Amino acid sequence: MSNAGKKRNSQLSEIWRRYKKNKAAMVGLVILVIILFLAVFADLIVPYSKCIDQIGAERLQGPSLKHFFGTDEYGRDLFARVIHGSRYSLFIGVATSLMALVIGAVLGASAGYFGGVVDTVICRIIDVFMCVPPILLSLAVVAALGTSMRNLIIAITVSCIPGNVRLIRSLVLTVAEQDYVEAARSYGTSHARIIFRYVLPNAMGPIIVNTTMAISDMILSAAGLSFIGMGIQPPSPEWGALLSSAQQYMFTSPYLLLFPGMFIMLSSLSFNLVGDGLTDALDPKLKD
Repeated sequence: MSNAGKKRNSQLSEIWRRYKKNKAAMVGLVILVIILFLAVFADLIVPYSKCIDQIGAERLQGPSLKHFFGTDEYGRDLFARVIHGSRYSLFIGVATSLMALVIGAVLGASAGYFGGVVDTVICRIIDVFMCVPPILLSLAVVAALGTSMRNLIIAITVSCIPGNVRLIRSLVLTVAEQDYVEAARSYGTSHARIIFRYVLPNAMGPIIVNTTMAISDMILSAAGLSFIGMGIQPPSPEWGALLSSAQQYMFTSPYLLLFPGMFIMLSSLSFNLVGDGLTDALDPKLKD
């Protein structure tokens, strides 16, 4: 193994050692792994047909050995709908956060690295978007484009970009003044290579933490928009849509609200706890 590979493995081992010291972060990681396992192997755990099969004789049955989470108003198995619904919620959370990260990295790094007119133009545009609360911005985009999964992803991504741009710009402003960046410039290295080879990699700690915790916000945003009918539409088993359809049964069949709400809470909590753990693990100033 090369020296670079050994150094990288040593750094990862040190990050993992620091991360394990945070007990809450380890709990969050365990919860997250369980939810990801359920999402990835949902078809093996329970067939998708259970999500759509309507059995009138079994409607609104409480949790039992036959139906772990009970059944909904159409006799569909709620356990199957919640498990398969995790794919929608997690995919939206991860996809929107990564897309916002890529766009935010390009715009934020350009603003922080080049400065001047480029910085002014990008920052003023971002300031306009930041004047609107993220959820209202998402609602406006969905209202303009229509309700679908694709449009929901676009809407949530747009609302997440401004925060990423501001964060990455501030990080790049600090890193861009380092000696190794000046040395790369003196050798005639292209601006794109300097940004993506030297600047952004040395600012990845806070970026990774921010992206991890942003997934939690994106899951909540997707669930919220679906809950008010502006996101994924029934009969798709998305968690927010499940909560929306269960409103009228909140007193007679509260389990219809309990289980989707519990999964939303646990997934959001797990990403936040993992993000907190990464904050400590990636902090070079942290002392043992």
